[in-house]
Amino acid sequence: MIVGILRALFASFMGTIGFAVLLNAPKKAWFPASVIGALSFLLYWVLFEIGLPEPFAIFTGAAVGSLLAQLYARRMRMIATIFLTLSIVPMVPGLGLYRCMELLGQGQSGLGAQTGIAAMITIVMIALGIGMGNYLSRLFVPHRRHEAKRHRQPSI
Repeated sequence: MIVGILRALFASFMGTIGFAVLLNAPKKAWFPASVIGALSFLLYWVLFEIGLPEPFAIFTGAAVGSLLAQLYARRMRMIATIFLTLSIVPMVPGLGLYRCMELLGQGQSGLGAQTGIAAMITIVMIALGIGMGNYLSRLFVPHRRHEAKRHRQPSI
């Protein structure tokens, strides 16, 4: 189990770093976004390994990743989209979508449709998790509003 956890952490961290480079994210966001991505994926992986349904595990990992991305974006005074996009990269069902297209191309439409539906459920759960994380961050974390600039009255 420990080896699996370390493997999941390392692979998701490196995958997120790779996407950060590929997407030309700001360099100061690479490490924190990769840590968030690795932790989100690890949460998903652990929940799935202990027997929870995969859609629930994906939803929970995406929600926690979204919440952490929102918090860290505020801390670093950057837009949350940078951290959010990178934090969900390890959970994107790229292999499932590839297999769906491969099976459909081979004429195995039943199995291809089944694989595609599973990938689409994952995508929907990621989207719902992102929305929930965003909602929770707005609900529980106070927003600092910029004070309105006071207009000076010209002195006479």
